[in-house]
Amino acid sequence: MGQNPSKRVETTLLSSPSFATACDTAFADSLAAAEHAFPLLRPYQLHPAALRLHVALSDAIPLIRRWVPSPPSRTQVDAAYRRVASASSDAAEEGLGSDEFKAFAAELFRDAVLSGAGAAVIRRVPIGVAGIAGIGLAARVGNGVVGRVMGIYAAGVAAAVYFSLG
Repeated sequence: MGQNPSKRVETTLLSSPSFATACDTAFADSLAAAEHAFPLLRPYQLHPAALRLHVALSDAIPLIRRWVPSPPSRTQVDAAYRRVASASSDAAEEGLGSDEFKAFAAELFRDAVLSGAGAAVIRRVPIGVAGIAGIGLAARVGNGVVGRVMGIYAAGVAAAVYFSLG
């Protein structure tokens, strides 16, 4: 299937001009909200910035609109910040600059998209498998055939979700 889902989503986000513009705008708005008291975004400013990003990206990027219906939680924001901050010693002490903020946003929304897509697979597969099992029982088809059809269905759902990520 090519790239892993994480890389597909990250590549889609980072190659999108809308993503870069939304990151730049959210970064500038967050600095302005703090009256430019700091040259970097502090950790407490990241959740409101993520809310701004979600609004902008939902309108511009179908991947976000489809798989991230609600803004990332504070827990998701904090986890993404910790991962970005651990990669950069400057970010851990002071805050995030523009480039680090884009890395943070890519990390945050990549994880949010993958979480939403994973939840969709978890919701869809059991429902479809139950339907296949019910039809198999009603039609009195052998267990081997029903099992193979269930496996094909589950693989099909997973493949459909995977291909929608790019």
